[in-house]
Amino acid sequence: MTAIEDPSIVADFEEQEKSNPSLRKISRDRVIYASRKLRKTKKHGRPILCDFGQARYGSNTYTGDIQPYIYRAPEVVLRMPWNEKVDIWNVGVLTWDLFRQGHLFYGRDPDKENSDGHHLAEMIAIMGPPSKEIIQSSVYATRFFNSEGNWKRTIEISSISFERLEGNLQGEPQRLFIQFLRKMLKWKPEERESARELLDDPWLRSS
Repeated sequence: MTAIEDPSIVADFEEQEKSNPSLRKISRDRVIYASRKLRKTKKHGRPILCDFGQARYGSNTYTGDIQPYIYRAPEVVLRMPWNEKVDIWNVGVLTWDLFRQGHLFYGRDPDKENSDGHHLAEMIAIMGPPSKEIIQSSVYATRFFNSEGNWKRTIEISSISFERLEGNLQGEPQRLFIQFLRKMLKWKPEERESARELLDDPWLRSS
């Protein structure tokens, strides 16, 4: 998140809540409010790291759903154990989002519903198919891949690439940017570079 530099934005929000309160649902132990958008600011404040309620620390392995849907790492989508390398994946997709002002993966079916199959199909289009080793490590993967590790083709794989999607850069700057992303966006968590390694990346050093 970013800090709000203009206090009138918050004041306007308060007045709107007074005059036209947000929809709400009263649960047994809390009240759930519908979201209300803040007025757009002309100047963004400093970035703020927040919402650590479900944070995990260290190099332990965990299971279960985490991450906003479109930012989920492959191992989370495939319902496999995960570790801190999911954060490296997040840095990759968020770097694309911030630079391109749009998402790399959407993970939605034609009805705009979240879809693991469509999410995986988008990943395959960008990164190529996962290894047979990964597929065999996920029981859930059998919904989308056959016993030979091939995509079942229930969902079409688009003919796209980083190079075709990235239109802001050309030549060496584009090559370095895409190389930086590919160090993070890998099927195997252990093949993603560490945060420390990424700090020395040529694209970051050239920015």
